[in-house]
Amino acid sequence: MKHFCTFWGGVIAGMMIGIGGVVFLSCDNRLTGAVFFSLGLMTIIARGMLLFTGKAGYAAEQSVSYLGYLGLIWLGNLVGTGIVGLGMRATRFGAALAERAAELWAIKAADGPVSILILAFLCGLLMYIAVDTYKIFPNDFGKVFIVVVCVVVFILSGFEHCIANMFYGWLAGAWNAHNLLWLLLMSVGNLLGGMFLPFTKRLMEKAGCTN
Repeated sequence: MKHFCTFWGGVIAGMMIGIGGVVFLSCDNRLTGAVFFSLGLMTIIARGMLLFTGKAGYAAEQSVSYLGYLGLIWLGNLVGTGIVGLGMRATRFGAALAERAAELWAIKAADGPVSILILAFLCGLLMYIAVDTYKIFPNDFGKVFIVVVCVVVFILSGFEHCIANMFYGWLAGAWNAHNLLWLLLMSVGNLLGGMFLPFTKRLMEKAGCTN
């Protein structure tokens, strides 16, 4: 039951990211789309849903078994984004949205592995900042502000978010061996980026560094 709950929490989170992806693709202005995309992440954090990129950073503080937990969340996110992506393909907006999603994936597929890894690393870093700062910020405005800003920055900067890209992949029907490999590379980059700050903090504490 515990594993099912983890998986199902991942499915719901994937659906929320899918909804964020729908509104982003529906907006002609990228800034507007990025702002409204943040609703997905905000809902996930506030409701305690399980998003791979929101949980990845805490791997630096856990045992190796935590990677299995992350893997189950990743699979749940994959299913959740698929539900929304395939569902939207069946709507009157499907063709237009699928075309935009295909354009996005074409750019990603043509990119090199080093570029993909770096862009995903930076996105993972921002997602950890958003989630962890949300937890410790003392007021609601600050919580909302940090999440929105981090989402807007990663989208406008073109950083790679593996779960958002799952949604675009489902919507575009872009799954093939190459794109799946690139999605896994993005996931690794998101994981490493998310772990960067907590891992650095641990190293500094061991070295006796203080603020």
